[in-house]
Amino acid sequence: MDNCAESATLYFKSGSSDKVYRAQIDAAAGGGYVVNVAYGRRGGTLSTGTKTKSPVDHAAALRIFHKVLSEKRSKGYTDGDAGTPHLHSENAGRVSGLVPQLLNVIDEAEVGHVVADPLWVMQEKFDGRRLMLRKVGGTVEGINKLGLVINVAAPIAAAAQTIPGDFVLDGEAIGDRFHVFDMLSHDGTELREQPYSARYGALTALLDTAGPSAHLGYVDCWTDAADKADQLAALRTRNAEGAVFKRWDGPYRQGRPSSGGTQLKLKFVATASAVVTTINQQRSVGVSLLDGGDWRSVGNVTVPANQNVPQLGDVVEVRYLYAAQVGGALYQPVLLGVRDDVEPTECVVAQLKFKAS
Repeated sequence: MDNCAESATLYFKSGSSDKVYRAQIDAAAGGGYVVNVAYGRRGGTLSTGTKTKSPVDHAAALRIFHKVLSEKRSKGYTDGDAGTPHLHSENAGRVSGLVPQLLNVIDEAEVGHVVADPLWVMQEKFDGRRLMLRKVGGTVEGINKLGLVINVAAPIAAAAQTIPGDFVLDGEAIGDRFHVFDMLSHDGTELREQPYSARYGALTALLDTAGPSAHLGYVDCWTDAADKADQLAALRTRNAEGAVFKRWDGPYRQGRPSSGGTQLKLKFVATASAVVTTINQQRSVGVSLLDGGDWRSVGNVTVPANQNVPQLGDVVEVRYLYAAQVGGALYQPVLLGVRDDVEPTECVVAQLKFKAS
C-alpha cells in the first residue's frame, strides 16, 4: 500500500507478464470525489482511466475503490511488488502454480503462409473454456486460465482417473467433454521444454493406451499442407469456432507473448470480452472496451432468458457480426455469458473485427 490510505498499488507477475495497477481517490474540482486508475507494464508508461464517470460522495468513492482492488486481487494482483499471483488474495489457497500458454490472433492474410509451412501444424479451435487437468495419485483437479484450481465436471474427472500415471493435460472443456491438445508432464517427466511434436506424440500415446472415452480425448492434428488446406475449408463450411496453428518445434511457454508466438489462433466467429458498464431495463446491458486509457461504449446486448443479468463491472463474452468503423458499435451482438477468467484490462478495442470499408 502507498502512504496515502486512499491510494494503492498492486502488482502482477506471471511468465512474461509484469504489470502494475494503481488506484486512487481524488477530490474533484467541483466537489465530490473520483476514483482514478493507472495500469500497464511495470517500468513503462501507464495507461490511465477513471472508475467514476462523474463525481460521487466520499462513501461511494470508497466503495468503488475497494471493489476495484478486490477485483484485481481476485485476478492475481498482490500488494507486494514480487507480484506472485494470488499470494495475499482470497484465492491464495487455490493457486495451482501453473498458467496456460495463451495465443495471439493470426490475420487472414498470414494464414496461407502457415498452412503451406511444414513447421506449422493445425488443429480445430473449440468454443469452450480453457482447462488444465492435473492428476496426482488418485486426485484430479482442474486449473483455469488464471492458474487457479477449480472444480472439474464429474464425468471428465472420472475419465481422467482411468488414465495411467500422474500428468498435467491442457485443453478445452465443453460441457462434459475435455478436448486435450497438450501434455505438460507425465509421471514426473517435465515436457514443457520439449518441442510440440514430442509433447503431442506423448499425449496421443498415453490416451491411446487408456482407450476411447466419451468425456476425454485428444484433438486431431494436421501436418501436411494439403490436409491443412482441406481441413481449414471443412471447418469453415461447418461453421466451426476457428483453427489453431502451432509450431511443431515450439516449447510450451506460459502466458501470452506481446506479439506473435509459436501458437496462433484464427477465429471464424468474431467474439470479444467486454466490461458491463450499464444495466438497462428489459434484460439488456451496455458494454465497453478500453481504448487507450478510456472506456469506450460499444453498444448494448440483450441478456438471454436462460442467463442471469450480469452485474456492473462483470466481464462478459459477446459474439457479434462486426464492429462499426466509426464508434466501434457491435452489430448483431449475442451475449454468451460471464467470463470469470478474463481481466477487465484485457477488454480492449484491439480485439474488434471491423466492418470492411
